[in-house]
Amino acid sequence: MAVYTQVSAEALAAFLARYDAGELVSAKGIAEGVENSNYLVETTRDRFILTLYEKRVAAGDLPYFMGLLEHLADKGLPVPPAIKDRGGVEIQELEGRPACLIKFLPGVSLSHPTPAQAEAAGRAMAKMHAAVADFALDRPNSMGADTWRPLLERCGHSLDQIAPSLYDDLSFAIDELTPIWARDDLDRCAIHADLFPDNVLMLGDEVTGLIDFYFACTDIRVYDFAVMHSAWAFDATGSRYDAAVGEALFDGYEAGFPLTETEATLFTMLAAGACIRFTLSRAWDWLNTPADALVMRKDPLAYVRRINHYIPDLVTRVA
Repeated sequence: MAVYTQVSAEALAAFLARYDAGELVSAKGIAEGVENSNYLVETTRDRFILTLYEKRVAAGDLPYFMGLLEHLADKGLPVPPAIKDRGGVEIQELEGRPACLIKFLPGVSLSHPTPAQAEAAGRAMAKMHAAVADFALDRPNSMGADTWRPLLERCGHSLDQIAPSLYDDLSFAIDELTPIWARDDLDRCAIHADLFPDNVLMLGDEVTGLIDFYFACTDIRVYDFAVMHSAWAFDATGSRYDAAVGEALFDGYEAGFPLTETEATLFTMLAAGACIRFTLSRAWDWLNTPADALVMRKDPLAYVRRINHYIPDLVTRVA
C-alpha cells in the first residue's frame, strides 16, 4: 500500500488549477511502491501521476531528483519529469506534503523479466549513465557504503533474531567490502541506485520508462549496474540465479558501457555490497515495522542468499 496521505477531490482540483492540465476527471491511489503516496490522475486533457513525498524523501533532496529527471528527459531518456505549473514551479505542497505532478509513462513493471527484457533494461541503464556525463548536481548516497556500519549497529544483535550470527556475518562482510569505495580508479556519476524490475516500465521487450529516482545519488557507476543485476537475476527468495537473465543484463549494459578490467574484477564484490545494502535496509524494516502495518515487510534473507552467489561463503548460508 503506497497511499499514506489521502487527498480530497476538492484539494486535488484546486491543485490542478495551477497547471494547464485540464480539469479533474478521476484519481486513483496506486498500491505499488513503499516510499511515497502516488495517485493516477486523469483530467480532461491527459493522464498524470501525482506524488506526495513522505518522510523517507527529504524535501531538500527534491531539487536534485527533479533536476536529474529533467536532464535525462532532455537527453531523450524515457523518464517521468515533473511538470511545471503556470508560474514555472515544479515542487508544490498538497495536504501538508511536498508534491509534484509528473508525466505519465505507458508500460507495465515486470515480475519475471525475460532475457530479452533484461537486455533492453541493461541497454537503458547504459544510456542513462552516458546521459549523465555532463550532469552537474551532486548528492551523497543516503544508503552508501559509509552508512552500512551505522545501520548495522542500529539494528544490533536483534539481527540474530532473523538468522543466527547475522550480525557477525554482516559485520565481517562490511569490513571486507567497503574499502572498494575508497578507491579512486572507479568511475563515479549520478546513479539510480534502485533500478529493480518494478522501477522499469516495458511494453513487450521495449523499455518505456525508468521511474522512482528517489535514491538517486552520486556513486560508483558500476555499482548501479551491480544493484540492478542483484535485483533482476534472481527469484524473489534469492535462492535461484537465472543465468540467462544475468548474462542478458551484461550483454545489454556492455553494448553501451563495456566494463574495464578493473570493473570486471571488482564486479562480484560490488554486487555483494549491493546485497548488504538491501539486507540491512530490509532488516531494519523487518525489525521495526509492526506486523499489522499496511507496508509489507520484505525478507532480508533473500539478499543474504544472493551474497553467497557472488562471493561463496562470505556469510553463513541460510535455508
